Amino acid sequence: MTKLTSPPAAFQVLNEIGIIEQLSRHQLERHLPGGLKVSQFGVLNHLIRLGGAWNPLRLAAAFQVTKGAMTNTLKRLEKRGLVLISNDPDDGRGKLVVISEAGWETHTQCIKNLKPLLASLSSEISAEEFTTILPILEKIRKHLDNTRS
Repeated sequence: MTKLTSPPAAFQVLNEIGIIEQLSRHQLERHLPGGLKVSQFGVLNHLIRLGGAWNPLRLAAAFQVTKGAMTNTLKRLEKRGLVLISNDPDDGRGKLVVISEAGWETHTQCIKNLKPLLASLSSEISAEEFTTILPILEKIRKHLDNTRS
């Protein structure tokens, strides 16, 4: 068997990001209130981060899931009062989703629940280091988002 050389740096970075995603997802799951799922929190976070009204198909594309999976997530969020779903005035059959006040409050509570984890992380990594790496991570995200199929 031939020994492989070290993988390219780009692969190593993506590998680290993947591991960080797994570890942070586990931590997030432990801090979500009352049965909220990571996928549901992700939708709330997306709606807060980008704002506006989104149709379910656009949300499904953003999360790279089927429309059926997104519809299920949205129904669960709506049942909890965390999003508002209304008819799209431009498309008689379409729907639009916006975050509700309760959704904002739940998102805020989730972030508060993460404060001990964030404080622990901040004791190891300085604000300057976070500020330095953020534009690089954004650049990676934007590239991957722009080149996905």
